[in-house]
Amino acid sequence: MATDYYELLGVSRTATADEIKRAYRRLARELHPDANPDDATAEARFKEVAQAYEVLSDPEKRRRYDTFGPEGAEGGGDPFGFGGGVGDIFEAFFGAAGSPFGGGRDRSAPTQGSDLEVAVDIDFEQAVFGTQSPVSVRTAVPCETCEATGAAPGTHPETCSECGGAGQVRRVRQSILGQMVTAAPCSRCGGYGQVVASPCPDCRGEGRRIEQKTYTVDIPAGVDTGSTLRLGNLGAVGPRGGGHGDLYVHVRVRPHDRFQRQGNDLVDVLHLAFTQATLGTVFTYETLDGQEDLVIPKGTESGRVFRLRGRGVPHVQGRGRGDLLVQVVVDTPSNLDAAQEDLLRQLAALRGEEVAPEDTGLLSRIRSAFR
Repeated sequence: MATDYYELLGVSRTATADEIKRAYRRLARELHPDANPDDATAEARFKEVAQAYEVLSDPEKRRRYDTFGPEGAEGGGDPFGFGGGVGDIFEAFFGAAGSPFGGGRDRSAPTQGSDLEVAVDIDFEQAVFGTQSPVSVRTAVPCETCEATGAAPGTHPETCSECGGAGQVRRVRQSILGQMVTAAPCSRCGGYGQVVASPCPDCRGEGRRIEQKTYTVDIPAGVDTGSTLRLGNLGAVGPRGGGHGDLYVHVRVRPHDRFQRQGNDLVDVLHLAFTQATLGTVFTYETLDGQEDLVIPKGTESGRVFRLRGRGVPHVQGRGRGDLLVQVVVDTPSNLDAAQEDLLRQLAALRGEEVAPEDTGLLSRIRSAFR
């Protein structure tokens, strides 16, 4: 068996308890023997994943594992060799009420709050270089009056007499297979394990209130429209002391008047006069980082691309930046006066190039009069 439990579950060593639980349940569904009949490899990995979850889901065992490795985390397993994982496997497929193991953990524990989502609009330059932006959400926060207990000041929640504080009621019934034990949330306390006889007047026994909250979000350099930032524990708080959910911030980037984004590269279209493209020039070009000298060599044709390295968008998950691609468009002059046209005709003659004959008729004189 592989000794890296984090690798088995596909999570990082800094993963939260919720992330470990989600990863375990996903793998349990994929590797369960019922879903992989006669697959010895899947069955073996199923047991490995269950063993890894038994250790990493227990804070004390996880601490010993991180310190001493698998040997230091061993001890106290059940006779099936799955630790606490068997009940969770049934729960993953059938839910807590349908598990014959009754859940195996405290169902009266406070319920975690829900996740929240919000969108934030930022300028193009802010997306390239990163920024801080405020976001406002309506969310559930702990009630300060009752200190999130749900009970009126001076009172306390009482242990539910129906379930004895377990939050669930177990029932035993006889079947052809023997006794079956089922568990369901307690109807008297709603699964909390406690009853609030005197609800808090401000939160009506919820232990939380709805408020408008504003958070400052650090937006990393290189984000684009569609990027989502996860802010842990900034979601709604659960009832009666439940934990916080997460806040997901969806980024929308306003377009730039010059630059277009292609991955981590920026693209700009530069219009040049035909004389500049023909004879070459040097001029000051404005990038997002400031002004730079851009050298246009003689004979530059329309469509040529100049690459300014490292002047594009930073890589969000790595180092370095993309490039700035400047695409040249050579403009053909129009509305020439007589002197300019004459010079062009002289140039064409010197180069032996055939051009349309000069228009000396009435139409030409009329056009000249209105120039």
